Amino acid sequence: MKLGFVSAILPDLSLKEIAYFAAAEKFRCVELMCWPKGKAERRYAGVTHVDVDGFDQPAADHVNRLMQEAGVEISGLGYYPNPLAPDAEESSVAVEHLKKVIQAASLLGVGVVNTFVGRDWTASVEDNWPLLMEVWPPLVQFAEDHGVRIGIENCPMLFGDDEWPGGKNLATCPAIWRRMFDEIPSQSFGLNYDPSHLVWQQIDYVKPLYEFADRIVHVHAKDAKVLRDGLDEFGVLAAPLKWHAPKLPGLGDVCWGKFISALTDIGYRGPVCIEVEDRAFESDLSRRKLSLRQSRDYLAQYCGAVEDA
Repeated sequence: MKLGFVSAILPDLSLKEIAYFAAAEKFRCVELMCWPKGKAERRYAGVTHVDVDGFDQPAADHVNRLMQEAGVEISGLGYYPNPLAPDAEESSVAVEHLKKVIQAASLLGVGVVNTFVGRDWTASVEDNWPLLMEVWPPLVQFAEDHGVRIGIENCPMLFGDDEWPGGKNLATCPAIWRRMFDEIPSQSFGLNYDPSHLVWQQIDYVKPLYEFADRIVHVHAKDAKVLRDGLDEFGVLAAPLKWHAPKLPGLGDVCWGKFISALTDIGYRGPVCIEVEDRAFESDLSRRKLSLRQSRDYLAQYCGAVEDA
């Protein structure tokens, strides 16, 4: 497996600085963020390390040359909007930009684009399904035509009041993944698997790896800690951040030995990218860099992916 990190946690660094930081810290890959340039609408969004607007082959050659000189691979391109937003303009903007990210990945020779399915958070799963089947089969075909696999992250996007009650990403659990892949069977449609989101949903985060082994195109390494006091006070029907907290790998409730063991069982040899959303490590750039080093050192015992560290 290739240990890397998600570039969203270092928005103040340029692409070149990201690449050389990764190289200096013995990371093998980085997931590069590709949001449209502009003001971020939420934390960890709006980061642009590869600007895909007007992206062409010379631009791709420049990015590849920079990464090759640093000796670091691109694990995938990342863009996490809401393609099923009830606002038609928001949905259209997300879909069109996602197509640009897919095209950029193809030009770069990067086989993976990570994103969300999206959701109208005020509607049920059933009521969202017709829109999913309108939006996603053409997107998946577009990715397939460009030799790119889409990795859908399983984050419910149910954290703020504006995401209540359903969350802004439909692909949250095995039952929904199974239905998605039955109805959109293309192998270009897969999962960017993050165990932390299953922890706080009280779903077994190891068992699905075996069923969906051929759909896992990318892995995020993030932990989550369920806060018993918060559950006692608010219950599971409250906003999830009242009773759980994202943490660095090893500081939450994921048993990383079991998780990585299962990944080896299914023959996964792809990226495992640290995603930092731990507020205890976000006060400044030095703390955020420290979070990546600490996570690297912890995961290296399982991944065997840090070379000559």
